[in-house]
Amino acid sequence: MREDRVLKNTHWEARLYAVRISVAVLVLLIMMGALVWRYYDLQISRHDEFTTLAENNRIHVRAVAPARGLIFDRNGVLLADNRPGFTLSVVIERSAGIDQLLATIDQLIDLDDDEVERFKKFAQQRRPYESVPLRYKLSEQEQSILAVNQHRLDGIEVSARLVRDYPLGSLLSHVVGYTGRINQQELTQFDPTQYRGVHTTGKTGLEKYYEKTLLGEVGYERVETNARGRVMRVLERIDPVPGKTLRLFLDSRLQEIAVRALGAERGAVVAIETGTGGVLALASTPSFDPNLFVTGISHADYGALRDSPDRPLFDRALRGQYPPGSTVKPFFGLAALDSKVITSGYDIYDPGFYQLDNDKRKYRDWKRGGHGTRIDIYKAIEQSCDTFFYDIGYKTGIDDLHRYGTMFGFGLASGVDLPGEARGIMPSRDWKQGDRGVVWYPGDTVNVSIGQGFMLATPMQLAAATSHLANRGVVRTPRLVMSDVEEEIVSNTELTDASGSDTEILTINPVHWDTISDAMVAVVHNIRGTASRAVTGLDYKMAGKTGTAQVVGIKQNERYDASKLAKLQLDHALFIAFAPADNPRIAVAVIVENGEHGSSTAAPVAREVIDAFLAFYPLVDPGPETDIDSLSDSPPERATHRESEAEHRG
Repeated sequence: MREDRVLKNTHWEARLYAVRISVAVLVLLIMMGALVWRYYDLQISRHDEFTTLAENNRIHVRAVAPARGLIFDRNGVLLADNRPGFTLSVVIERSAGIDQLLATIDQLIDLDDDEVERFKKFAQQRRPYESVPLRYKLSEQEQSILAVNQHRLDGIEVSARLVRDYPLGSLLSHVVGYTGRINQQELTQFDPTQYRGVHTTGKTGLEKYYEKTLLGEVGYERVETNARGRVMRVLERIDPVPGKTLRLFLDSRLQEIAVRALGAERGAVVAIETGTGGVLALASTPSFDPNLFVTGISHADYGALRDSPDRPLFDRALRGQYPPGSTVKPFFGLAALDSKVITSGYDIYDPGFYQLDNDKRKYRDWKRGGHGTRIDIYKAIEQSCDTFFYDIGYKTGIDDLHRYGTMFGFGLASGVDLPGEARGIMPSRDWKQGDRGVVWYPGDTVNVSIGQGFMLATPMQLAAATSHLANRGVVRTPRLVMSDVEEEIVSNTELTDASGSDTEILTINPVHWDTISDAMVAVVHNIRGTASRAVTGLDYKMAGKTGTAQVVGIKQNERYDASKLAKLQLDHALFIAFAPADNPRIAVAVIVENGEHGSSTAAPVAREVIDAFLAFYPLVDPGPETDIDSLSDSPPERATHRESEAEHRG
């Protein structure tokens, strides 16, 4: 039996082996077929797609920011420049972890909290694989440290970029303005194609107003990178178009003289070239260094500027609104003459106060006891007689005062090419009803007639109105930018030929212009003129008007006592002027906050600016010299003007 037992079924094993081989071969064939199919799909069917993806990993298109346009003054002095600096940027997608990367960088070059905060805010606005600036203006030592530790810092880029720079610092901060990083709100307003690769924009001043002109056009380049994202070579480049260069009417020398003349006082100076409307100087003190804002100002520095009681960030020349005080008397005197409320021969007795009918209140003159008898418009402007203007202001009425005031630009934006200009207030019946909800009273007109009450004006408005007065009704919109220049600064010989903006004519009897102009000359040159002691030794005629504006009210029976008031409660000092009076070339307005007296505080500032302008730009043919000493309290010209006016009326 043992010999008959079958120990091995070779036939069954052969069949099993064959089956297993067949299955293995089949599986192998299937797998090879899948591999061949996948290979076909990747290499042939989807060849273009994966070629594009591979190229995108290796080839990148990145924006090239244009160089921002430069800004020069009228003499070619550089006011806004671009200086090269090395910038540390981060491409977040190429870093293993952004928090760890920032911590490592902080250990190497000591990052500020403000820098990290700004970086994170800007990172939220960026596009994928777009570098985000972390620190501008790397020092050579910082560049070396980052280069040595490059292997630890995946995702960082150190590149050369142009950074805005203001060579004159605080001298022109309110005029030129400054650039700063684009914020979230601005990003939603800007065209993405125009600002691709651009991280800053104009924030204030000319930088903001002429943003489109200064920006330029973005360029592009195709670059090849390695696996770590480092650029190996540039394959193609479309160069950016730099922004246009601006040339200003402004003279930085006059600006410096105006700022120096104001000294430590809070105030503003505006000087306008009457022949063109060009702004020669636009000073506001105190000021600040705009370079602090370019790469991001620290919280501490900004807090110091914001919280300063002197308000250095506030542009007093363009946005400061002050009671113009007696500086409006020439304009309202002209209104009374032109509207035929009075003639140049009209005079009053000034007892030192003015009263309305059926009103016990006394509107007092600044001079206790008054100016005496036979005060006409000439003497009223010369000696700044409030009582005379109370009288003619009430007779003229608020409707005509408002009409003539707006003709000279009060209550309206001057149109100067700067953002944020305040309009001031030229009050009217409708304005008071709409703004205060009450009717207009006769006493309101009396207050407005000497530039007090509801009336407010900016230094820019006062300077523009003075320029219109100097031009005898020719209105030129104040302008800062003379031209944009593609290649070079135009020679200074073209200054006198530059045309102003569109003009309109205030049609007023020429005799009235003479009357007001002569009276303003007397303010400066006659012994009784309110500015005669402060402005002496002139070798040219200056026409001016002093002004003092109350900051706090004084009761009826009280006297103004500066010794009992804090500095911020003292009167504001104002002065307007144009010169030479017989051929006006420059108009100036000055305000010194809490300076008390326009004659002693503001007038010398205007005199320094005018002296400098006439010295810098003398006339080729000055003509016969004017004998200033020949002027008297009753110049012969006045009689001639009155006779001419009588003939005109006849």
